[in-house]
Amino acid sequence: MDAVVSLLDGPRARGAFLLRSVLTPPWSIRIEDQAPLTLVAMVQGDAWVVPDEGASVQLSPGDLAIIRGPDPYAVADEPATAPQVVIHPGQICTTPDGQELPGMMELGVRTWGNNPDGPTTLLTGTYTMRGEVSQRLLSALPPLLVVPGDSWDSPLVPLLATEIVKDDPGQEAVLDRLLDLLLIAALREWFARPAANAPGWYKAHSDPIVGRALQMLHNKPAQPWTVASLAAEAGVSRAALARRFTALVGESPMSYLTEWRLALAADLLREPGATVGAVARHVGYGSSFALSTAFKRIRGVSPREHRRAART
Repeated sequence: MDAVVSLLDGPRARGAFLLRSVLTPPWSIRIEDQAPLTLVAMVQGDAWVVPDEGASVQLSPGDLAIIRGPDPYAVADEPATAPQVVIHPGQICTTPDGQELPGMMELGVRTWGNNPDGPTTLLTGTYTMRGEVSQRLLSALPPLLVVPGDSWDSPLVPLLATEIVKDDPGQEAVLDRLLDLLLIAALREWFARPAANAPGWYKAHSDPIVGRALQMLHNKPAQPWTVASLAAEAGVSRAALARRFTALVGESPMSYLTEWRLALAADLLREPGATVGAVARHVGYGSSFALSTAFKRIRGVSPREHRRAART
């Protein structure tokens, strides 16, 4: 299993917020929704992403911006254009002074804007839930990154543009999967760049020894792994694996496994009807007590406290 895919597999998009915006300048939208991750894809025209901290970045047709929350930012025709719309948590939209939103209008299925014939079209896909499995990935990303349209050949943005305006049965699931594919493809392209400073666990995936070990840990987290059994799967000695794994990933194999198991557990505990015992067995702990002890030691709260906090 690919490192990025496995880290996205648990908290993948579930009823993600997707919107097509059609706009005529001047326009500016301030985003304060506190979402963990948002993708903005330019279909036609130009736009600027304007973070509160850091430099503004211009987007051209085909470009894709990935914005890591929860800090606010704006998307506008020009950096100096004053916000006309503020998007709050829950995708509630108001004017900057908090009034009901005038000026913007519904233009069809998952489409809004200030002019149905506007020269600017952009697609927005927002992951609204902070899934714990993706935390390792989120922490590896800068607040704002852009994959230029001329640097990769992907049919996913045009496909998403076609599908986002459909209202067929099961369309929400189709859009969720397209958003996941677009994110994974963009991250692969971005991480492949020398300047991207990809995290150790991602680069280690291509190593013939450590990559094999990571694959086993991700595919079979419930297995009672030891350094010796993992080394046997990788075809090297225990000492060689421990030394190489730590050098490339930045932590020992067992430390990585513990974090991965607890990340999986944190995400699974959000599921309706999940019990601590069932989650414990799924991620490789022999009992709910063993999982609770590890969870509280590493994360500072019990599994039940984590679940209550996630649901509030």
